[in-house]
Amino acid sequence: MPRRDFLTGTAAFALLAATGSFLFSRFVGAAKAEEPRNGFPVSKTEDEWRSQLTKQQFAVLRKEDTERAFSSPLNEEHRKGMFFCAGCDQAVYASDKKFDSGTGWPSFWEAVPNAVGTSEDRSFLMLRTECHCSRCGGHLGHIFDDGPKPTGKRHCINGVAMTFKPMAA
Repeated sequence: MPRRDFLTGTAAFALLAATGSFLFSRFVGAAKAEEPRNGFPVSKTEDEWRSQLTKQQFAVLRKEDTERAFSSPLNEEHRKGMFFCAGCDQAVYASDKKFDSGTGWPSFWEAVPNAVGTSEDRSFLMLRTECHCSRCGGHLGHIFDDGPKPTGKRHCINGVAMTFKPMAA
């Protein structure tokens, strides 16, 4: 077999494999987003969630969507206070754990103890750590290993998935 044919065939196979892997991961990721999150202390039907949340909150919290970078006012929130899950009002992040990661989403180096659960997210041809509210299962964002000390973690959170309550003066 001529070298050129071998290289062309190898490249075509690699492209086909990558395309198949991408489509499979998107299908699996989409299927994951369609599954209801059961077994959480706060559990509602899809219609109940839709009536309680805005369209964007529902897409992020219940369907694992992502808001557009730099679109959340919470990215610029610098007052002392607490960030709460927009789905069930559980405290999830304290303002003193927030930092500016420059990514366009509110970032924290640590969550409130026991407020956030994690799972594997294999969508978009990568392995990421998805984080969700431990009380209602609402998707908050992802956790990466490129954050500041002392944890080295960056909780990259959708602002629309949270509300903020400033500390009383």
